[in-house]
Amino acid sequence: MARECMRLVFLLIFHLGLTYGSRRANLLMSHADMVVNPTAEEPSGLCESVVTPHGYPCKEYKVTTGDGYILSLHNIPRGRLEKGIEEGKRQPVLLQHGVLMDGMTWLLGNPDESLGYILADSGFDVWIGNTRGTQYSLNHQYLDPKKKAYWAWSWDELVEHELPAIVGFVHSQTGQKIHYVGHSLGTLVALASFSEGRLVDVLKSAALLCPIAYLSHMTTPIGQVAAKAFIGEIMSSLLGIPEFNPKTPVVADILTGLCKQSGFNCYDLLTSITGKNCCLNSSNVEFVLKFEPQPTSTKNMVHLAQMVRNGVLTKFDHGNPAMNMLHYAQFNPPVYNLSHIPNDLPLFLSYGGQDALSVVPDVQLLLDRLKFHDVGKLSVQFVEDFAHADFVMGVTAKSVVYNAIIAFFNHH
Repeated sequence: MARECMRLVFLLIFHLGLTYGSRRANLLMSHADMVVNPTAEEPSGLCESVVTPHGYPCKEYKVTTGDGYILSLHNIPRGRLEKGIEEGKRQPVLLQHGVLMDGMTWLLGNPDESLGYILADSGFDVWIGNTRGTQYSLNHQYLDPKKKAYWAWSWDELVEHELPAIVGFVHSQTGQKIHYVGHSLGTLVALASFSEGRLVDVLKSAALLCPIAYLSHMTTPIGQVAAKAFIGEIMSSLLGIPEFNPKTPVVADILTGLCKQSGFNCYDLLTSITGKNCCLNSSNVEFVLKFEPQPTSTKNMVHLAQMVRNGVLTKFDHGNPAMNMLHYAQFNPPVYNLSHIPNDLPLFLSYGGQDALSVVPDVQLLLDRLKFHDVGKLSVQFVEDFAHADFVMGVTAKSVVYNAIIAFFNHH
């Protein structure tokens, strides 16, 4: 494995350096990064393109984070046929997607299969977040998404700035405590937030699908090799590529290189990355390929790779003790201590036996950190046949997982 990683690193540096080295100067931070950014062009909103055609009411709000990112937050205040309860009286629930996805995650199937619609039809006031850098959340108060400075963040900033801004906005709009649903990265930022005492006073409960707190046992081969070969660091530090966008030629070339050099199936990257999903509808997969994947920052991918290599949950490691001391006043990045999550916070965790990212040994390690959680406040569901995408796209997800989430919410 070590020799293969070194060979892959050499080939990627050589090939990508020749192809994209001339573009590096355009990506490096300059004074132009700090010039007030004219509004980035965004596609038709989620409401217009997906939600209202199905007959649901939908509103779009803009939320500005403490570090200046302008996010789109979509609201489905009620179901298609429900008009009896005032919209402001419904129980709010916030849905937060995973990495390389956006709010479309919760609307990929028809209304009878997608959690966003199912919750709205079940009487909830549904709010859907879109992480910075994705198609509906490209703007910033003064940074240009075409410049490096815009992408200088990892999931630490989502914990510190983004999730508090979104949750705070929903809480201020509704005047109620909120139920939270996260998938993949959406669970990681929630768990890290809870461990620091963030958000817990304004949440009623949290449902975590494919919970991510540890990644050292993940079985996705393409992710393992990318982490062990320091691909993110190569992209960021050597090639000066701050944005990780699978739709761009540079990242597509990296994925192709990983496939060719390591024997992965380039024609089924969904399975290669997420595991063998049992219950996907081909039309849903086509819908995904139309709208996803979405960009994230290369620094965010580096932070996730650090979790794979180090086996611990910490803030971003800046690579040397001096830089860590500058940022954290200590030589090593601080640990997110999951045992500090309040024991009385109602949690619902659901994970799959075929998941290549949120794998059973890593989830069990998370559960060990939660072993002192109050009786009746922790509900755990294991779905043997499900992989990572089944939880948000599976045709059986409603009967297997979503009904259990709704019952959990109604209980709490």
